[in-house]
Amino acid sequence: MNVNKAIEVLDRMRLSNGAYTASLSKDYSYVWIRDVVYTVLPFLTDSSDRYEKAYQALFDLFRNYEWKIDIHTEKKPIYLFEYIHSRYSTDLKEIPVEWGHAQNDAIGAFLWGVGEGFRHGKKVIRDERDLQIVQKLVDYLECLQYWQAIDNGMWEENMELHASSIGACVAGLNAVKMLVNVQEELIKKGEETLRFMLPRESETKETDLALLSLIYPYRVVDRKTALKIVQNVSNKLERTYGCIRYENDQYYNEGSEAEWCFGFPWLGLCYLELGMNNMAKQYIEKTKKIIPANFEVPELYIGGKNIPNGNTPLAWSVSLSYLFLIKMDNMRNEQVT
Repeated sequence: MNVNKAIEVLDRMRLSNGAYTASLSKDYSYVWIRDVVYTVLPFLTDSSDRYEKAYQALFDLFRNYEWKIDIHTEKKPIYLFEYIHSRYSTDLKEIPVEWGHAQNDAIGAFLWGVGEGFRHGKKVIRDERDLQIVQKLVDYLECLQYWQAIDNGMWEENMELHASSIGACVAGLNAVKMLVNVQEELIKKGEETLRFMLPRESETKETDLALLSLIYPYRVVDRKTALKIVQNVSNKLERTYGCIRYENDQYYNEGSEAEWCFGFPWLGLCYLELGMNNMAKQYIEKTKKIIPANFEVPELYIGGKNIPNGNTPLAWSVSLSYLFLIKMDNMRNEQVT
């Protein structure tokens, strides 16, 4: 399998401003903050400028809506449109339609990506104004009281308290505390809520694919909790073509829950994170089965129909599949030498 095809596929979704569309499909020809964070993970440690250009594009987006961030560092949003939007047009403008924009995890994800990029020597922060944006986003999460704030979560659905959203914020705040002022208490409040909630995702969901983010890439849970999360996801959510997001998911459900392709590589990456290489190896073949020859990995297989949906390729699926295969290859090469 030629893994370099993955980069060619991702480059086709790369916009001239440096950001990425979520897919090449009509339904997903938008820029989601969180999707960009996951899409550029392969470029965190390479020599290209794809990682920093993507974050610079997102910084430009936040600069454009700085007036809005300013309001909500002082006053909590009430209506969904008041939140920092999660989804934008390809020219990085807000889209005036109703949407589940209360996605605190997207802000946490962005902050985490900025901190990680900085740590890896990427020029994600260009100047003082970018730093000011980081500080204001920290203040935004504080104003929201993210540790007890209901939101739409990673899947943009019903408003409730999501462990995956709180974990993303904890990871983001930890990642930027070397760059701006983050009160330790702000992080501790999130960690306390996680201790109380985990391994559940929310009041309505015992387990959820989104919880994998707390292991990879965020690394915000202890080993015991991480093991419980992967065990729950594997036992309850794993299917033929990937993982369902949660039990009774209605998205693309035509008789059963849709099976998300990035579930397999994501589980594999989590097992690698835990040093459980033999478990990770079990996901190599499963991952290869959902990667077509052209590396255009779908978003999901429609539940009950077992065919991919139209959001093919999905940037996030391509990215995680590529990352997992590359990391496994590197591990094998190290063992040989």
